[in-house]
Amino acid sequence: MRYYLEPSTLFVRGTFRAAYMDTADEIRTVTTLLLHTVPGDLDTNWRQRELARVVAEAGIGGAFAGLLTTVPVQNLCVLQFDHLTVFLVAGGCDSPVHAPGITSIIVFSREGMEDSALKELLVVAKEARSLALKAAGFPTGTSPDGVIVACEGAIIPGDGRSAEDAGHVREAIKKGVPEALLRSRAGSTNRAPGFFIFSRFKGEHWVEWTPDDCPYYPCHFAGQRCDFCYCPFYPCHNEDLGEWANGSNGGRVWNCARCTLLHEPRVADYLNKYPESSLKELMHLSQRK
Repeated sequence: MRYYLEPSTLFVRGTFRAAYMDTADEIRTVTTLLLHTVPGDLDTNWRQRELARVVAEAGIGGAFAGLLTTVPVQNLCVLQFDHLTVFLVAGGCDSPVHAPGITSIIVFSREGMEDSALKELLVVAKEARSLALKAAGFPTGTSPDGVIVACEGAIIPGDGRSAEDAGHVREAIKKGVPEALLRSRAGSTNRAPGFFIFSRFKGEHWVEWTPDDCPYYPCHFAGQRCDFCYCPFYPCHNEDLGEWANGSNGGRVWNCARCTLLHEPRVADYLNKYPESSLKELMHLSQRK
């Protein structure tokens, strides 16, 4: 999986099994997940046609699953909880008691899941979204938004894994909805997505990563660029760049602490200009003299 943000669209690329909020009985294999901002009201009658237009204009082939939202994608929150990543935008009127909140969510698992588990996690995400909006003061009921749950990779069986995934998704959405609402109210002051990582270092808690006044700069070399400190390719599984390591919870995690690829100024400039670039392309650029 890798993702990138255009002015009005979040693209998530890979090979996924994906379930929609409103087509949960039809789980499809797709190569693109997207979240696209449109002006005005959301009309489900032309959603698929609008999404197909966006994909075609981006020059992307293959099947896709997408959501439309009236919330600017620049207000995006990205939340990482172990092998799960939640992409989330939220918004609403200034007087939330009068209208439902708008919250669009893409849940991605880098570990494969059975189709039945995808459906279960879809229900969990919907329930968590409703609870988070209710806690923020919005009424329950139908709202013009959506949820996608997708996975990639070999299916990893395990007792209790579905329950663990459900708990992680609930916590990510509980954290993400109020953060996304704050970003929505901030409006044009958002320069980049908000990134949140669930950490177990010195106790379980969420950590927001920001590039401003980073206490670890420079973590690799003088003059490095940190546009992509929160790497859009993570976990790339390329052992020329990183390695598997033992995590604090007993599992295996992808460790890319020694990777300097996206910190190289010309690589960062190139990826900013061509956000659809592949990791192989960037590695080739890095190796050129």
